[in-house]
Amino acid sequence: MPGLADCLSFLRLLIARGDPKAISSATGAIDDYLEMAPVSIRRSGLRVLQQDAWDLHDAGVGVQRSFAETVDAYIERKLAEE
Repeated sequence: MPGLADCLSFLRLLIARGDPKAISSATGAIDDYLEMAPVSIRRSGLRVLQQDAWDLHDAGVGVQRSFAETVDAYIERKLAEE
């Protein structure tokens, strides 16, 4: 799943930076992934992204944790829509 790998890498970079101004970039990356992913794998892809955000949250500090929480909340909303 190249789209998933690209999204995962990008979200990892954004979470590591923890810049609150980049939240729209993170949500945009998730939306882009959902647009290009086949319907049959969207939900599992979102779970992969969410698990990674949780892992980075546990390893992060301060703004990194906050950013990861925001990513997680956005993914949770998207899962509810699927």
